[in-house]
Amino acid sequence: MAQEQEVQQEEKKKPNRVIPIILAIVVIGGLIFGVKEYIYSTKHEDTDDAQIDADISPVVARVGGYVDSIFFEDNQHVEKGQELVKIDDRDYNVKLEQAQAAQQGAGANVGVGESQIYTTQANSASARADVTSARARLEKMQKDYARYANLIKDGSITQQQYDQAKSDLDVARANFQAAQDKYTAAQRQVGTTRNQLKVTSTGVNQRQADVDFAKLQLTYTTIKAPASGITSKKSVQLGQLVQAGQTLFSVVNDNSLYITANFKETQLEHLRNGQKVKVEVDAFPDLDLEGTVYNFSPATGARFSLLPPDNATGNFVKVVQRVPVKIKLNAKKEVLDKLRAGMSVDVSVSIKE
Repeated sequence: MAQEQEVQQEEKKKPNRVIPIILAIVVIGGLIFGVKEYIYSTKHEDTDDAQIDADISPVVARVGGYVDSIFFEDNQHVEKGQELVKIDDRDYNVKLEQAQAAQQGAGANVGVGESQIYTTQANSASARADVTSARARLEKMQKDYARYANLIKDGSITQQQYDQAKSDLDVARANFQAAQDKYTAAQRQVGTTRNQLKVTSTGVNQRQADVDFAKLQLTYTTIKAPASGITSKKSVQLGQLVQAGQTLFSVVNDNSLYITANFKETQLEHLRNGQKVKVEVDAFPDLDLEGTVYNFSPATGARFSLLPPDNATGNFVKVVQRVPVKIKLNAKKEVLDKLRAGMSVDVSVSIKE
Protein backbone atom coordinates (compact mmCIF):
# COMPACT_ATOMS: atom_id res chain seq x y z
CA MET A 1 0.00 0.00 0.00
CA ALA A 2 2.80 2.35 0.82
CA GLN A 3 4.52 1.51 -2.43
CA GLU A 4 1.43 2.43 -4.45
CA GLN A 5 1.21 5.80 -2.74
CA GLU A 6 4.85 6.45 -3.52
CA VAL A 7 4.26 5.62 -7.19
CA GLN A 8 1.29 7.99 -7.37
CA GLN A 9 3.29 10.79 -5.77
CA GLU A 10 6.10 10.25 -8.30
CA GLU A 11 3.59 10.40 -11.22
CA LYS A 12 2.17 13.65 -9.88
CA LYS A 13 5.60 15.15 -9.68
CA LYS A 14 6.30 14.39 -13.41
CA PRO A 15 5.57 17.50 -15.57
CA ASN A 16 2.78 17.27 -18.20
CA ARG A 17 4.56 18.03 -21.48
CA VAL A 18 1.53 17.65 -23.83
CA ILE A 19 -0.02 21.05 -23.14
CA PRO A 20 3.19 23.05 -23.74
CA ILE A 21 3.75 21.14 -26.97
CA ILE A 22 0.21 21.95 -28.13
CA LEU A 23 0.65 25.60 -27.16
CA ALA A 24 3.94 25.72 -28.98
CA ILE A 25 2.40 24.24 -32.10
CA VAL A 26 -0.47 26.76 -31.94
CA VAL A 27 1.92 29.67 -31.47
CA ILE A 28 4.19 28.53 -34.26
CA GLY A 29 1.19 27.92 -36.53
CA GLY A 30 -0.18 31.37 -35.69
CA LEU A 31 3.17 32.96 -36.42
CA ILE A 32 3.45 31.16 -39.72
CA PHE A 33 -0.11 32.15 -40.65
CA GLY A 34 0.47 35.76 -39.57
CA VAL A 35 3.72 36.04 -41.51
CA LYS A 36 2.12 34.44 -44.52
CA GLU A 37 -0.85 36.82 -44.37
CA TYR A 38 1.44 39.81 -43.91
CA ILE A 39 3.55 38.83 -46.92
CA TYR A 40 0.36 38.25 -48.92
CA SER A 41 -1.07 41.63 -47.88
CA THR A 42 2.06 43.43 -49.05
CA LYS A 43 1.59 41.99 -52.53
CA HIS A 44 -2.22 42.03 -52.90
CA GLU A 45 -5.24 44.24 -52.38
CA ASP A 46 -8.45 42.32 -51.74
CA THR A 47 -12.12 43.18 -51.47
CA ASP A 48 -15.35 41.23 -51.30
CA ASP A 49 -17.42 44.32 -52.13
CA ALA A 50 -17.55 43.46 -55.83
CA GLN A 51 -20.05 42.18 -58.34
CA ILE A 52 -20.35 41.27 -62.01
CA ASP A 53 -21.74 44.00 -64.25
CA ALA A 54 -22.67 44.08 -67.93
CA ASP A 55 -23.69 46.54 -70.63
CA ILE A 56 -27.50 46.54 -70.59
CA SER A 57 -29.34 48.26 -73.46
CA PRO A 58 -32.87 49.40 -72.62
CA VAL A 59 -35.20 49.18 -75.62
CA VAL A 60 -37.51 52.19 -75.75
CA ALA A 61 -40.50 52.79 -78.02
CA ARG A 62 -39.83 55.80 -80.25
CA VAL A 63 -43.46 56.15 -81.37
CA GLY A 64 -46.75 55.41 -79.68
CA GLY A 65 -49.37 52.91 -80.75
CA TYR A 66 -50.92 49.53 -80.10
CA VAL A 67 -48.63 46.48 -80.08
CA ASP A 68 -49.49 44.32 -83.09
CA SER A 69 -46.90 41.51 -82.84
CA ILE A 70 -44.19 40.24 -80.47
CA PHE A 71 -41.46 38.00 -81.83
CA PHE A 72 -39.45 37.05 -78.73
CA GLU A 73 -39.71 35.63 -75.23
CA ASP A 74 -38.14 36.78 -72.00
CA ASN A 75 -34.55 35.55 -71.45
CA GLN A 76 -34.19 34.70 -75.15
CA HIS A 77 -30.99 35.28 -77.10
CA VAL A 78 -31.43 37.71 -80.01
CA GLU A 79 -29.18 39.09 -82.72
CA LYS A 80 -28.53 42.74 -83.46
CA GLY A 81 -31.13 44.13 -85.86
CA GLN A 82 -33.57 41.27 -85.25
CA GLU A 83 -37.22 42.36 -85.36
CA LEU A 84 -38.71 41.95 -81.89
CA VAL A 85 -41.88 44.07 -81.63
CA LYS A 86 -44.26 45.43 -84.26
CA ILE A 87 -46.53 48.40 -83.54
CA ASP A 88 -49.72 48.90 -85.57
CA ASP A 89 -48.54 51.14 -88.42
CA ARG A 90 -51.82 52.02 -90.16
CA ASP A 91 -51.95 55.52 -88.69
CA TYR A 92 -48.37 56.16 -89.76
CA ASN A 93 -49.08 54.91 -93.30
CA VAL A 94 -51.94 57.41 -93.56
CA LYS A 95 -49.68 60.22 -92.35
CA LEU A 96 -47.12 59.24 -94.96
CA GLU A 97 -49.75 59.31 -97.70
CA GLN A 98 -50.89 62.75 -96.53
CA ALA A 99 -47.32 64.05 -96.60
CA GLN A 100 -46.78 62.62 -100.09
CA ALA A 101 -50.01 64.21 -101.34
CA ALA A 102 -48.95 67.57 -99.92
CA GLN A 103 -45.59 67.16 -101.62
CA GLN A 104 -47.26 66.50 -104.96
CA GLY A 105 -49.42 69.61 -104.53
CA ALA A 106 -46.36 71.70 -103.76
CA GLY A 107 -44.63 70.28 -106.84
CA ALA A 108 -47.63 71.26 -108.97
CA ASN A 109 -47.40 74.81 -107.59
CA VAL A 110 -43.78 74.90 -108.69
CA GLY A 111 -44.89 73.97 -112.21
CA VAL A 112 -47.46 76.78 -112.15
CA GLY A 113 -44.81 79.21 -110.94
CA GLU A 114 -42.45 78.21 -113.74
CA SER A 115 -45.23 78.75 -116.28
CA GLN A 116 -45.87 82.19 -114.83
CA ILE A 117 -42.20 83.01 -115.20
CA TYR A 118 -42.32 82.07 -118.89
CA THR A 119 -45.46 84.22 -119.34
CA THR A 120 -43.98 87.25 -117.59
CA GLN A 121 -40.74 86.87 -119.54
CA ALA A 122 -42.77 86.82 -122.78
CA ASN A 123 -44.66 89.93 -121.63
CA SER A 124 -41.35 91.59 -120.83
CA ALA A 125 -40.01 90.79 -124.30
CA SER A 126 -43.19 92.18 -125.87
CA ALA A 127 -42.93 95.34 -123.77
CA ARG A 128 -39.31 95.76 -124.81
CA ALA A 129 -40.37 95.49 -128.47
CA ASP A 130 -43.02 98.15 -127.83
CA VAL A 131 -40.32 100.41 -126.35
CA THR A 132 -38.19 99.94 -129.46
CA SER A 133 -41.16 100.71 -131.73
CA ALA A 134 -42.15 103.76 -129.65
CA ARG A 135 -38.58 105.04 -129.73
CA ALA A 136 -38.44 104.72 -133.53
CA ARG A 137 -41.75 106.57 -133.91
CA LEU A 138 -40.57 109.26 -131.49
CA GLU A 139 -37.38 109.78 -133.48
CA LYS A 140 -39.43 110.08 -136.70
CA MET A 141 -41.78 112.59 -135.10
CA GLN A 142 -38.84 114.61 -133.82
CA LYS A 143 -37.35 114.78 -137.32
CA ASP A 144 -40.74 115.68 -138.86
CA TYR A 145 -41.27 118.37 -136.27
CA ALA A 146 -37.81 119.87 -136.91
CA ARG A 147 -38.48 119.88 -140.65
CA TYR A 148 -41.90 121.50 -140.21
CA ALA A 149 -40.37 124.09 -137.86
CA ASN A 150 -38.00 125.20 -140.65
CA LEU A 151 -40.76 125.23 -143.25
CA ILE A 152 -43.12 127.33 -141.14
CA LYS A 153 -40.58 130.14 -141.06
CA ASP A 154 -40.61 130.73 -144.82
CA GLY A 155 -44.31 130.04 -145.16
CA SER A 156 -43.94 126.77 -147.07
CA ILE A 157 -46.54 125.04 -144.84
CA THR A 158 -49.61 126.16 -143.07
CA GLN A 159 -49.89 126.73 -139.35
CA GLN A 160 -52.28 123.81 -139.15
CA GLN A 161 -49.68 121.44 -140.56
CA TYR A 162 -47.10 122.69 -138.06
CA ASP A 163 -49.50 122.28 -135.17
CA GLN A 164 -50.30 118.73 -136.33
CA ALA A 165 -46.59 117.83 -136.41
CA LYS A 166 -46.15 119.21 -132.90
CA SER A 167 -49.15 117.27 -131.66
CA ASP A 168 -47.84 114.06 -133.24
CA LEU A 169 -44.49 114.63 -131.49
CA ASP A 170 -46.19 115.02 -128.10
CA VAL A 171 -48.18 111.83 -128.70
CA ALA A 172 -45.01 109.93 -129.68
CA ARG A 173 -43.26 111.11 -126.52
CA ALA A 174 -46.17 110.01 -124.37
CA ASN A 175 -46.32 106.63 -126.10
CA PHE A 176 -42.58 106.15 -125.65
CA GLN A 177 -42.83 106.94 -121.92
CA ALA A 178 -45.79 104.58 -121.53
CA ALA A 179 -43.87 101.81 -123.31
CA GLN A 180 -40.89 102.32 -121.00
CA ASP A 181 -43.12 102.19 -117.92
CA LYS A 182 -44.79 99.04 -119.20
CA TYR A 183 -41.41 97.41 -119.83
CA THR A 184 -40.19 98.32 -116.33
CA ALA A 185 -43.36 96.86 -114.81
CA ALA A 186 -42.93 93.67 -116.86
CA GLN A 187 -39.34 93.28 -115.65
CA ARG A 188 -40.42 93.73 -112.03
CA GLN A 189 -43.17 91.19 -112.56
CA VAL A 190 -40.56 88.68 -113.73
CA GLY A 191 -38.53 89.28 -110.53
CA THR A 192 -41.64 88.98 -108.36
CA THR A 193 -42.63 85.72 -110.05
CA ARG A 194 -39.14 84.32 -109.54
CA ASN A 195 -39.26 85.21 -105.85
CA GLN A 196 -42.64 83.52 -105.57
CA LEU A 197 -41.13 80.44 -107.23
CA LYS A 198 -38.34 80.41 -104.64
CA VAL A 199 -40.93 80.51 -101.87
CA THR A 200 -42.86 77.70 -103.55
CA SER A 201 -39.65 75.67 -103.96
CA THR A 202 -38.96 76.15 -100.25
CA GLY A 203 -42.42 74.76 -99.58
CA VAL A 204 -41.54 71.74 -101.71
CA ASN A 205 -38.42 71.17 -99.59
CA GLN A 206 -40.55 71.43 -96.47
CA ARG A 207 -43.00 68.90 -97.87
CA GLN A 208 -40.12 66.59 -98.72
CA ALA A 209 -38.92 66.91 -95.13
CA ASP A 210 -42.44 66.01 -93.97
CA VAL A 211 -42.37 62.93 -96.19
CA ASP A 212 -38.96 61.89 -94.85
CA PHE A 213 -40.16 62.39 -91.29
CA ALA A 214 -43.32 60.34 -91.95
CA LYS A 215 -41.17 57.54 -93.42
CA LEU A 216 -38.87 57.69 -90.40
CA GLN A 217 -41.83 57.48 -88.01
CA LEU A 218 -43.11 54.50 -89.96
CA THR A 219 -39.79 52.67 -89.54
CA TYR A 220 -40.01 53.23 -85.78
CA THR A 221 -43.10 51.03 -85.64
CA THR A 222 -40.73 48.07 -86.11
CA ILE A 223 -38.61 47.71 -82.95
CA LYS A 224 -35.35 45.84 -83.45
CA ALA A 225 -32.68 44.54 -81.11
CA PRO A 226 -30.05 47.27 -80.53
CA ALA A 227 -27.35 44.65 -79.87
CA SER A 228 -26.82 40.91 -79.73
CA GLY A 229 -27.62 39.53 -76.30
CA ILE A 230 -30.28 38.11 -74.01
CA THR A 231 -33.61 39.86 -73.52
CA SER A 232 -34.80 40.60 -70.00
CA LYS A 233 -37.43 42.52 -68.04
CA LYS A 234 -40.04 42.17 -70.77
CA SER A 235 -42.93 44.51 -69.99
CA VAL A 236 -44.90 44.54 -73.24
CA GLN A 237 -47.95 42.50 -74.26
CA LEU A 238 -50.05 42.10 -77.40
CA GLY A 239 -52.63 44.85 -77.81
CA GLN A 240 -50.92 47.06 -75.25
CA LEU A 241 -50.92 50.81 -75.92
CA VAL A 242 -47.34 52.02 -75.63
CA GLN A 243 -46.18 55.61 -75.53
CA ALA A 244 -43.12 57.17 -77.08
CA GLY A 245 -40.26 56.91 -74.61
CA GLN A 246 -41.68 53.89 -72.78
CA THR A 247 -39.17 51.15 -71.93
CA LEU A 248 -40.40 47.80 -73.26
CA PHE A 249 -37.55 45.45 -72.32
CA SER A 250 -33.78 45.30 -71.99
CA VAL A 251 -30.99 43.43 -73.75
CA VAL A 252 -27.92 42.26 -71.83
CA ASN A 253 -25.20 42.57 -74.45
CA ASP A 254 -23.04 39.61 -75.40
CA ASN A 255 -19.38 39.64 -74.32
CA SER A 256 -19.90 42.72 -72.17
CA LEU A 257 -19.36 41.26 -68.70
CA TYR A 258 -16.94 43.00 -66.37
CA ILE A 259 -16.44 43.41 -62.63
CA THR A 260 -17.07 46.50 -60.55
CA ALA A 261 -14.95 46.23 -57.39
CA ASN A 262 -15.49 48.85 -54.69
CA PHE A 263 -12.11 49.32 -53.02
CA LYS A 264 -11.58 51.43 -49.94
CA GLU A 265 -9.92 54.74 -50.65
CA THR A 266 -7.01 53.63 -48.46
CA GLN A 267 -6.39 50.72 -50.87
CA LEU A 268 -5.97 52.82 -54.01
CA GLU A 269 -2.37 53.87 -53.38
CA HIS A 270 -0.88 50.81 -55.06
CA LEU A 271 -3.59 50.06 -57.63
CA ARG A 272 -2.71 50.72 -61.28
CA ASN A 273 -4.21 50.03 -64.68
CA GLY A 274 -3.15 46.70 -66.17
CA GLN A 275 -2.53 44.88 -62.88
CA LYS A 276 -3.58 41.22 -62.80
CA VAL A 277 -6.62 40.21 -60.77
CA LYS A 278 -7.79 36.87 -59.42
CA VAL A 279 -11.55 36.49 -59.17
CA GLU A 280 -13.60 34.08 -57.07
CA VAL A 281 -17.32 33.82 -57.89
CA ASP A 282 -19.58 32.95 -54.96
CA ALA A 283 -21.90 30.96 -57.21
CA PHE A 284 -19.04 28.93 -58.71
CA PRO A 285 -16.32 28.55 -56.06
CA ASP A 286 -14.32 26.13 -58.23
CA LEU A 287 -14.27 28.47 -61.21
CA ASP A 288 -10.81 29.86 -61.89
CA LEU A 289 -11.15 33.41 -63.24
CA GLU A 290 -8.58 36.07 -64.01
CA GLY A 291 -8.91 39.69 -64.97
CA THR A 292 -7.13 43.01 -65.43
CA VAL A 293 -7.62 46.37 -63.77
CA TYR A 294 -9.07 48.56 -66.53
CA ASN A 295 -9.92 51.98 -65.06
CA PHE A 296 -11.10 53.89 -61.99
CA SER A 297 -14.28 55.81 -61.30
CA PRO A 298 -13.86 59.60 -61.20
CA ALA A 299 -15.78 59.78 -57.90
CA THR A 300 -16.69 57.62 -54.93
CA GLY A 301 -19.85 55.55 -54.99
CA ALA A 302 -21.42 57.74 -52.30
CA ARG A 303 -21.02 60.82 -54.50
CA PHE A 304 -23.26 59.22 -57.14
CA SER A 305 -25.89 58.10 -54.66
CA LEU A 306 -29.39 59.56 -54.53
CA LEU A 307 -28.56 61.40 -51.29
CA PRO A 308 -24.81 62.13 -51.36
CA PRO A 309 -23.19 62.95 -48.02
CA ASP A 310 -22.98 66.67 -47.32
CA ASN A 311 -20.40 67.55 -44.70
CA ALA A 312 -21.25 71.26 -44.80
CA THR A 313 -24.00 70.76 -42.22
CA GLY A 314 -21.48 70.33 -39.43
CA ASN A 315 -22.62 66.79 -38.59
CA PHE A 316 -19.34 65.32 -39.75
CA VAL A 317 -18.34 61.73 -39.13
CA LYS A 318 -15.35 60.52 -41.10
CA VAL A 319 -16.16 57.31 -42.94
CA VAL A 320 -13.81 55.49 -45.29
CA GLN A 321 -15.26 55.84 -48.77
CA ARG A 322 -15.14 53.31 -51.57
CA VAL A 323 -14.16 53.94 -55.18
CA PRO A 324 -15.53 51.70 -57.99
CA VAL A 325 -12.80 50.06 -60.05
CA LYS A 326 -13.60 48.40 -63.37
CA ILE A 327 -11.94 45.03 -63.98
CA LYS A 328 -12.01 43.30 -67.35
CA LEU A 329 -12.40 39.53 -67.37
CA ASN A 330 -9.98 37.32 -69.27
CA ALA A 331 -11.94 34.12 -69.86
CA LYS A 332 -13.35 31.97 -72.62
CA LYS A 333 -16.88 32.39 -73.88
CA GLU A 334 -18.11 29.12 -72.36
CA VAL A 335 -16.94 30.36 -68.97
CA LEU A 336 -18.49 33.79 -69.36
CA ASP A 337 -21.78 32.21 -70.42
CA LYS A 338 -22.14 30.82 -66.89
CA LEU A 339 -21.91 34.24 -65.28
CA ARG A 340 -24.75 36.67 -64.77
CA ALA A 341 -24.75 40.38 -64.05
CA GLY A 342 -25.17 41.08 -60.35
CA MET A 343 -23.35 38.01 -59.05
CA SER A 344 -21.12 38.59 -56.02
CA VAL A 345 -17.39 37.97 -56.36
CA ASP A 346 -14.17 38.34 -54.38
CA VAL A 347 -11.23 39.99 -56.13
CA SER A 348 -7.54 40.04 -55.32
CA VAL A 349 -5.30 42.48 -57.19
CA SER A 350 -1.62 41.59 -57.47
CA ILE A 351 0.14 44.89 -56.76
CA LYS A 352 3.65 43.42 -56.89
CA GLU A 353 4.97 40.90 -59.36
